[in-house]
This record gives sequence, C-alpha cells and structure tokens, in this order.
Amino acid sequence: MFIAMNRFKVLLGAEAAFEEVWTSRDTHLPGVPGFVSFHLLRGPVREDHVLYSSHTIWRDKTAFEAWTNSEAFRQAHRSAGGNKPLYLGHPEFEGFEVIQTVG
Repeated sequence: MFIAMNRFKVLLGAEAAFEEVWTSRDTHLPGVPGFVSFHLLRGPVREDHVLYSSHTIWRDKTAFEAWTNSEAFRQAHRSAGGNKPLYLGHPEFEGFEVIQTVG
C-alpha cells in the first residue's frame, strides 16, 4: 500500500470554508484503479492556523503516480488555486510506502 498525504495550514476562522471546499467537491476518485480510501483530517489548533491533512490510501505507489498523471486528477484539482486565501503557504505533500499493517 501507499499513503499520500497533503498537509494544509488553514487560517484561523477559515476552517468551515476549507471543510466545505473539500466535502462538497467531486473527488473523481471512485473507480480510479488502485484507489482504496480517502480521509480529510482535522488536527491541532496552533497560534495562527489549524492543521489539516488529506489522507489517501492506494494499492501501491504506481497506482498513485498513475492517478497524478490522469485526466481525473486534473479535473479534481482544476480549481485548487482559488482556495489559497484559506491557508498559509503551500500544501506540503508526504508519500509513504506501508511497511506494516496490523488489523
């Protein structure tokens, strides 16, 4: 498995707008080969932001990379630049290959 995460530092007071952007969008993920699941995570509140993360699980890294080069990916991210006023800086991507799963 491969886990793809993006961290967002959302400005205080912009949490509801940020969550609405994510929960109301068309993800284009269902049906993408290798897609397993998606989670939007709200983390700790800091002095000037709230930490959020998008957390996507893929069959493997190859499936994730194929998604990033697909038309579905372009469609899902076509308006992402318009949301910059909601967060500090750029999202930070982190990709992880799963070594162990206990279930």
